[in-house]
Amino acid sequence: MTETEHAVDDAERAREQGGGRRRLGAFTRRLVRDELGVLVVLGLLIAGIGIPYPDFLTGDNLLTTAHNSVYISLMACGMVFALAMREVDLSVGGTYAMCLVVGALLVRDGTPPWLAVPVILATGIALGVFNALVTTLLALPSFIVTLGTLMLYRGVGLALADGRQITDLPLDDSFFTLAGGDAAGVPFALWVLLAVVVVLTVVLTRTRYGARVRAIGSNPDAAEFSGIPVVRTRVQALALSGLTTACAAALALAFYGAGDPTLGQGYELQAIAACIIGGTPLAGGRGSVVGAVAGAMILAVVASGLVFFEVPINWTSFATGGVILVAVAADSALRRTGRRRR
Repeated sequence: MTETEHAVDDAERAREQGGGRRRLGAFTRRLVRDELGVLVVLGLLIAGIGIPYPDFLTGDNLLTTAHNSVYISLMACGMVFALAMREVDLSVGGTYAMCLVVGALLVRDGTPPWLAVPVILATGIALGVFNALVTTLLALPSFIVTLGTLMLYRGVGLALADGRQITDLPLDDSFFTLAGGDAAGVPFALWVLLAVVVVLTVVLTRTRYGARVRAIGSNPDAAEFSGIPVVRTRVQALALSGLTTACAAALALAFYGAGDPTLGQGYELQAIAACIIGGTPLAGGRGSVVGAVAGAMILAVVASGLVFFEVPINWTSFATGGVILVAVAADSALRRTGRRRR
C-alpha cells in the first residue's frame, strides 16, 4: 500500500471517529437537555427536605428511599414505550400482583427460586401480549382494555392465592439473600434498575424499534401509511410493559419473602404519573426512560419527606398530588425556556 493510500485510510478513520464522537456528543446533550428539568426538581426537593431535616440526607435513608421507588420505576420504564406511541397500560398493578403470586406459588411448591424467575417474566410478557391482542382484535383503546385486565389479573392473583399471603418460602436460598439483599452496599434491586434504564434508554433513542415507537406516537396514520408495522409494535410495547412489571414482581418476591396478592394497588397511576413527570406526554411522540425513573423517585422522596414533616396520613394524597402538579409545571417551564433559547 502506497503512502497516499495510507493517508486516505487514516483520513477516513479520523472522519469516522470524529462523526462517532459528534453523534455521541449530540446524544449526550439531548439526554441532558430532555431530563434536566425533572432532575433539577428532584434535586431541589431532596435539598428542601434535607435542609430542615439533615437525617434525610444520610446514605442509608437515601438508599432506602431509592429502593422504595424501584418497583414503580421499573413499571414506568416499560410504560414509557406504551405512552410514547399513544397507548396506556393500566393493568400493571394487576400484572404485578399476579406475577408475584405465580412466583410465590412456584417456589412454595418446590421450584428452585432462580428457575421461577423466567416463569415470572414469561407470565408478565404473556399478560402484556394479551392486552395488545385484545386491543387490536376488538379495536378498542388500550385504556379501556387494560382497565378491565387490571381487575381481571388482580382477581386471578387473589384466586390463586386464595385471598391470603403466600408464605413458607425457603428464605435461606441465595435468591432471597442476594436478590432481596445488598450488593456492594447498594440494594440489589437498584443495580437491576440501573441496567434496565441503560438498556431501555438505548432501545428507545438509538434503535429502529425506538424510532418506530416515536413515529407511531407522533402520527399513527402517517406511520401506518409509510409501512411501519403498527400492530406488531403495539404488541411489543405492551409486552415490554408486562416484562418490566414482572421484573418488579420478581424483585419484590425476593425482598418481601412472600407473595401478597394485595400488593400493587394504585401502582398503575403512580407509574403513569412518574412517566408524565419525567417528560413523557400522553399525546405520544417522545419519551424518557431516565425521566420516568426520576419521576418515580420524586414520588418516593415526597412520601419519605412527609414522614419527616409529620404530615397526617389523611393529607398524604393531597400533598403528593400537589407535588406532582408543581413538578410537571416546573419541568414544562424549563422545556419552554430551553426551546426559546434554541
